[in-house]
Amino acid sequence: MFQVQCLQSTTKTPTELYSKYSIGPFLKGQSTTVGNALRRVLLSNLEGIAITGVRILGIDHEFSTIPNVKEDVIDILLNFKQIILKGNITEPILVNLNVKEPGIITARSIELPDTITLVDPRQYIATLTGDGNLKMEFLITRGQNYVTSGKIDSTIPTGFLALDAVFMPVTKVNFFVETSRNNISSELESLILEIWTNGSITPSEALSSAAEILESTFGILKVVDTLPTTSQNTTLQIQEEKGEHLETIFIEELELSVRAYNCLKRANVHTLSDLLQYSAEDLLEFKNFGQKSAEEVCKNLKERFDMDLRK
Repeated sequence: MFQVQCLQSTTKTPTELYSKYSIGPFLKGQSTTVGNALRRVLLSNLEGIAITGVRILGIDHEFSTIPNVKEDVIDILLNFKQIILKGNITEPILVNLNVKEPGIITARSIELPDTITLVDPRQYIATLTGDGNLKMEFLITRGQNYVTSGKIDSTIPTGFLALDAVFMPVTKVNFFVETSRNNISSELESLILEIWTNGSITPSEALSSAAEILESTFGILKVVDTLPTTSQNTTLQIQEEKGEHLETIFIEELELSVRAYNCLKRANVHTLSDLLQYSAEDLLEFKNFGQKSAEEVCKNLKERFDMDLRK
């Protein structure tokens, strides 16, 4: 019988979680296939939240210094990249940091809503060396994988400095195959899977989410009947499965501008399945949604998923 067993689990620091699993038994050769699929999804497809933009009072570019602050702006931005957040948000939100007294500034000084928490509140940001007013705004966004500041720059509000966004909660994955210890047959084997996360989710949560994504993805390939006389029904079945899959793809993957993204969210459009219910003309009826935003949605939908809005 197929089993998943946790062999080891450790917490080195709040931002370094590790677990080791034995999965199987599989028929010979299947373990490598499953291991490769899980590794790819764990490292690329899980969602997380991160700081994508920062606005610092009195600063208009990263090659600046701040009065009475030990670090320059570039060093502060690098420290922001190390801040790990966890929570559940559906659209970008703004949070603040306002420090006036001298001393060390850490992540716990950021004013976060109840829906977001810090994995390590002790993360260092900067040191205020004298009386002053270090005032900042942060843009926190949900996304996948690693997105460079160059791609983010066009989507954040004016006045914000773009930040490389590390959305992926899984930092490392390793796997290997060994002969199953539960059966004397050499035709059976087990997959040994090691997962490291940044603390925003546990390795077990990561493994569960990856399995759900793979199940949804392979579900598209299900065909009820392949007989020629039922080819029309088969096509409908595949389309229905594809529609279900689109419900798991969030509009964040379109990488829209903040304006277009927020308008869609306010209209309760959260996934590609939701979006494809509308035509380009329908989008123009959304509040504050203009022709430029509609063209952006159509262009990104076509480029990234080879799909078009309803005619």
